[in-house]
Amino acid sequence: MSELNKIALEILSNGKGILAADESTGTMTKRLESVNVTSTPENRLLFRETLFSSLAMKECIGGVILYDETIKQTSSKKNKIPDLISSMGSHPGIKVDTGAKVLAGSADEKITEGLDGLRERLKGYFKLGAKFTKWRGVYNISKDYPSKLSIQSNAHALARYSALVQESNMVPIVEPEVLMDGDHSARDCYQKTSEVIKKCFDELILHKVDLKGIILKPNMILSGNKSKEKISKEEIAKLTLDCLKNSVPLDVPGIAFLSGGQSEIEATENLNLINKNNNTNFIMSYSYGRALQQSALKFWSKNIEDIDGTQKVFNHRAKMNTLAALGKWSKEIENQ
Repeated sequence: MSELNKIALEILSNGKGILAADESTGTMTKRLESVNVTSTPENRLLFRETLFSSLAMKECIGGVILYDETIKQTSSKKNKIPDLISSMGSHPGIKVDTGAKVLAGSADEKITEGLDGLRERLKGYFKLGAKFTKWRGVYNISKDYPSKLSIQSNAHALARYSALVQESNMVPIVEPEVLMDGDHSARDCYQKTSEVIKKCFDELILHKVDLKGIILKPNMILSGNKSKEKISKEEIAKLTLDCLKNSVPLDVPGIAFLSGGQSEIEATENLNLINKNNNTNFIMSYSYGRALQQSALKFWSKNIEDIDGTQKVFNHRAKMNTLAALGKWSKEIENQ
């Protein structure tokens, strides 16, 4: 077993998942302002440190994706943030892309940037303690999209990123997100997601990326958020499993789903049904941002000094997702 394969498995084994705490300063500011908390570096750190020092970190969270600001911060107890995360038995990670920009040649689509100077940045993050990284490509669905240009360009960028990350002895999370914005059917989502993932793996193989040392972070197969079609949770699980079975090479050790606009309960319930029906050899877990943090953030905003209360809310959400990653969640347990 390679070191990268070992890290990937440690992050996702035994129902553990990933806390995506890599919101940019702009996104985090919107989240804090939505609950009437002023977005200062101190407040952003206070909320994140509250989560990073919770019991859930030891029991449920195998990895935390950080943002550039956070990985360089020091906790209130004078621990460097990556050291705090490691001391809780979890792996620190870092988002390394610099965001999705307009794709030249297709103005309605996006290409993710951040490859320039990436090798040097990765060396710096490795020294700070990062064990894994994340890069997100985004694709929108409509009659004409995602275009071949978007699929090819983003797959190429994800592969170049992954090769550089493995060269730096870290595990790349490969995140091709087919967005749920739009009125498309679940079948459309299935077809486009299959096409996107297959092209990503074509490029990863071309770039000699060790597939045993990556984590795939895909979307679930859902109908668009403006679609009139309503499909059952069972159908979501079936389509998602079929899609991944037919497009992901067997060498990949684990899949950590993004929540992508689902509510906390939806993200947990869908993950649970996927695992109840998981007839693949892939570990299927979670890499959630809002779907892990939203309730804790709302609670915390009422009294930012109530660390214990906030951690209790976060511990519950993390525990529910870890049960779902094992196929053992139920509404009864949720509401106990």
